[in-house]
Amino acid sequence: MASQNSRNSEREVSFEYFAPVSEGVFLAGSFNGWNPALTPMKESKGGRWSVSLKLAPGRYEYRFWADGAWHNDQNPVECVPNAFGTWNCVITVS
Repeated sequence: MASQNSRNSEREVSFEYFAPVSEGVFLAGSFNGWNPALTPMKESKGGRWSVSLKLAPGRYEYRFWADGAWHNDQNPVECVPNAFGTWNCVITVS
């Protein structure tokens, strides 16, 4: 799930993913060149993983990487098909 708080021209956007048995969860998307290693998420209580990013206004596609596979947001606002025959989640930062 992605949510946003405004500050200056960039917005703080928080991403959360529920994966109670994962060893690590990473966020990848159009904001980081689809490189999951650039955005590791931190685990909190109960298997919730989260990370906050500062993003300029725009439309971004994203997915989570966990346990050697891509995963979509469990509560996406929007999804679009990608070139690999699966779906990317979308967040619009205003």
